[in-house]
Amino acid sequence: MQPMKSPKATLASLALLASLSAGLLASCAADVSDVGETADDLTSNTALARDMTFKGVVFVDTAASTSTIAAAIKKQTQSGFGALRTATVMPNQRELGVADPALFVKTPVDVLDVTQPSAAAKKMLRVEYTYKDTAVVPKSFAKRSSLLLALLSANYSSQTSKILTECTDNDKEAQDFQSSIWYVFNPSLTGCKAAIAKEQKAIDADRLKLKDAKTQVTLSETNRLYLPITVALVGDKTNKNNSYPEYDKLWTGGIKKGRLVIGVVGGLLAEWEGSGPKPTTIEDEGYTEWFMMMREIYKARPGFQLTKNENGLDFGSFTIGAVKVSGAKFDDMMKWELDGTGWPAGIASADQKKQLRSAVGDKILANWLTFELPVTVKIGSAAATKVTIEISSYFGSGGGQGPHKRAIKSSDVFIYNGHSYIGYGPLDPSNFSAADFPTSYQLFFIDSCVSYNYYEKDYFPLKKGGSASLELITNGMETWTTGSGGALGKFIAALVDGKQHSYKDLLKSAEIPNGYSWGGDPMRVVDGELDNTFSPTKTKITVTP
Repeated sequence: MQPMKSPKATLASLALLASLSAGLLASCAADVSDVGETADDLTSNTALARDMTFKGVVFVDTAASTSTIAAAIKKQTQSGFGALRTATVMPNQRELGVADPALFVKTPVDVLDVTQPSAAAKKMLRVEYTYKDTAVVPKSFAKRSSLLLALLSANYSSQTSKILTECTDNDKEAQDFQSSIWYVFNPSLTGCKAAIAKEQKAIDADRLKLKDAKTQVTLSETNRLYLPITVALVGDKTNKNNSYPEYDKLWTGGIKKGRLVIGVVGGLLAEWEGSGPKPTTIEDEGYTEWFMMMREIYKARPGFQLTKNENGLDFGSFTIGAVKVSGAKFDDMMKWELDGTGWPAGIASADQKKQLRSAVGDKILANWLTFELPVTVKIGSAAATKVTIEISSYFGSGGGQGPHKRAIKSSDVFIYNGHSYIGYGPLDPSNFSAADFPTSYQLFFIDSCVSYNYYEKDYFPLKKGGSASLELITNGMETWTTGSGGALGKFIAALVDGKQHSYKDLLKSAEIPNGYSWGGDPMRVVDGELDNTFSPTKTKITVTP
């Protein structure tokens, strides 16, 4: 079992950072101070919002342009993504955004190689910067105001092997990410703390040989690999009360009149890398999770029926060797796949059962399936109307954008369960334009790793009306494959059960039973809900079969 869905309060001044002792650095990322704050800062059951700030420094050519300086800083701050992620802090700007040039402090310096006193000094520009962002942290951080972490130098690319052994777990995942070492950089590791302390001790010793610490820096400092930082965390006040989806808008049908359309895209989850046979549909974890999702919906809302499939296949008939199966229902398929029971007459051997399951999988894969349930909805004093709950589901998405664009354009509620592709996959906001979104109210639940960082911030500008017409549920950290389908099924079932649950109750419904065995929590958050106007006490909605 493994986490899934990614491919596999005062600031310390720079002067203080420069004089940090080896003993302090040895405790890097372990020390915290009391923020004196325990408020429930956003719509989440397990996370808090924080304003996050840290300072860093880069050395560039004296003639470097602002854009060149910004690029050097961006490469350095990107490594903060891994440092923060492994400390269970997730910033909002994609892989940490660009620091504000207005806060750059530029100082011309002479770079001296203290091992060669007669060598001429090199002229460089020291640029101090301040990085600001919002972030989500676990509720266990309620009283923390700071973290001691580290960044990589702007020129770390040539030293990825050293970073891999010193500052990652150096497991298969870390080795696979060596070319993107910033993603798995972990300054909290004991070995990494020791490496940072050793490097700092050497730099401190060299600095003692300088005549003017204000205008001179050592070569060892400009060549350093690790830069200690103090990350300040300050309470970010948002929503402390119950908030709700705009149920009145969902039930009146924004995409299709008389329909509440839920578009569900399920991704292939097997991490096949070309070695050995490619997993078949029924061997992919995502396939099982897709069935578990549908079972939870069927259990909570009896009466759902598979009404059509876009590929026009006969879902009731199968031929397995000499045995012909006819009249099969989707309920039967769920039993075959999830329970191993209810087999048709003539299907007895393990091989026949596997062939039947594979035949079902072949019809489900890359096929838009429509499930429908008619209900009656009464909103406030208005007359009751007939509404069809429609689930339009596609299983088997990979790196292609087609299923995602279709679901987003044609759904009131969009659900995705799959890999994030480090944010550069089909849901990357840069793949979309305003034309890819309907003008009606929508709710997205992107259940993939660190989707809060990859997808949350940049969708709102694409949607007409921004947060007034869009809400996003995203994960602050990695999430877990096993149980994800059932959890999403419970979320969908709670959304349409007619009880108009609050967002916190909806998030609760999507928690995986018995916790997260890999030791983490995805820190799900809701954003865009603060301007919602629906209240179940003001607008009563009754939904009946």
